[in-house]
Amino acid sequence: MPPMKAVLQLSIHEERIRKKAFVTVSRCPGVTSITIDDKTGKMTVVGEVDVPVIVMKLRKICNTELVSVEVVKPPEKKPEPEKPAPPKPAPAPAKPGEIVAWPVQMNNPYQYHPAYANSYYQPYGNSRFVTDESNCVIM
Repeated sequence: MPPMKAVLQLSIHEERIRKKAFVTVSRCPGVTSITIDDKTGKMTVVGEVDVPVIVMKLRKICNTELVSVEVVKPPEKKPEPEKPAPPKPAPAPAKPGEIVAWPVQMNNPYQYHPAYANSYYQPYGNSRFVTDESNCVIM
């Protein structure tokens, strides 16, 4: 559903009814903006809304008439010129005797991690371990 702009004529005599109408329309799904002109009693609702539903809800609060409904066209965007990305500096080479930490990439939280190699508790996974010596299969 394209965004629509609906203008409604409300008969608002009290501030309490005005607030109630504003809250009722704001709770409808798809509403992006609401404006109420207190002098003329016109409410403008913009968004991807079902206008008959809004009118039915407002008629329970006050007298409501539908003045106009328009389809809102999105503003045209001007293409922005592409900015060249700054070059990334090359990493400094390791000095002799310096320990280099390799980045660990873990895509899955249950993926085997080399830090578990010497620990007592190994992560459990669906794996097979077959030894040639004892003709034994551990699953």
